[in-house]
Amino acid sequence: MSAESPSSVRKVVIHLRATGDAPILKQSKFKIAGTDKFAKVIDFLRRQLHRETLFVYVNSAFSPNPDELVIDLFNNFGFDGKLVVNYACSMAWG
Repeated sequence: MSAESPSSVRKVVIHLRATGDAPILKQSKFKIAGTDKFAKVIDFLRRQLHRETLFVYVNSAFSPNPDELVIDLFNNFGFDGKLVVNYACSMAWG
């Protein structure tokens, strides 16, 4: 596979879902480069919610390593063309 040019980097649709007592975002879907690390999603949520402590899960199931690439998470756990990311202010799932 050849190296991708920046203009052809695959974009992944992230669908953010509030869980428990977490505030709902005005915009729940956004696109991010697949080559970005999951940490970028976490940082974005922290800024949007003005919270330092946040629990972030993929498909209500597990909390990915911040170093995971978004495209890898999407390829393994995405469905309907998007990656569902749940977020909560307190621990929601083990």
